Amino acid sequence: MRFDVITLFPEQFRILSEEGVVARALKRGIADLVTWNPRGFATDAQHTVDDRPYGGGPGMVMKVEPLRAAIDAAKSAAAATGCESRVAYLSPQGRPLGQADMRRIAATSGWILLAGRYEGVDERLIESRVDEEWSIGDYVLSGGELAAMVVMDAVIRLLPGALGHADSALQDSHGDGLLDCPHYTRPEVIDGRAVPAVLLSGDHAAIERWRRQQALGRTWERRPDMLRARGLDAADWALLDEYKRGRDGPDTAQAAEQEP
Repeated sequence: MRFDVITLFPEQFRILSEEGVVARALKRGIADLVTWNPRGFATDAQHTVDDRPYGGGPGMVMKVEPLRAAIDAAKSAAAATGCESRVAYLSPQGRPLGQADMRRIAATSGWILLAGRYEGVDERLIESRVDEEWSIGDYVLSGGELAAMVVMDAVIRLLPGALGHADSALQDSHGDGLLDCPHYTRPEVIDGRAVPAVLLSGDHAAIERWRRQQALGRTWERRPDMLRARGLDAADWALLDEYKRGRDGPDTAQAAEQEP
């Protein structure tokens, strides 16, 4: 999979190639990363990429011409490798991305990620060159670089061979529309708190049942909206009801009767 990133600060992306899952995937050719600085496509002596907004107001707006030229160059370079890339603009006005979106993105051959700066980019560039606008949350960053890196990390770890174990990505939070279950490692007891006995039992069926129940319970407690969106079958409802009945507190019985 190929990522081309349009950015004024290409050096920020070096961290992706230095360590971690993404770095290993890049070194092994599972994914490719190419950065394009729009300043290199500006035609004036100052390499200008921004200007004051029409109508007044604070800040600067990124110009169409250098961004358009950078995107077109990235498209041509990607096409030369057999990759038909679409263009995504990282923006707080974009559609919020979820795990299903990351899987969809990972199933394509490549993307050109536009990292905006200042007050944003000229709307005419979005209309003429951008296929999708993406947001990673309802807050504002100084630029789209961090958002682009978040998307790349979330997507690349889904690619075959990127993780050490093929099932790792499937068992993560959101992988099945649920939050992940709790995890434990050695030693067996810490400050008087012991690892749940079922995890020491060697009974793999019981362990899987416990993990599923914990994932359901944790999602019900922390993100009931995910349960409403996902829906549960009869077996999962039974596990969740058992989880609710096992909770301590005076409201347990009433809570157990309520669907999320």
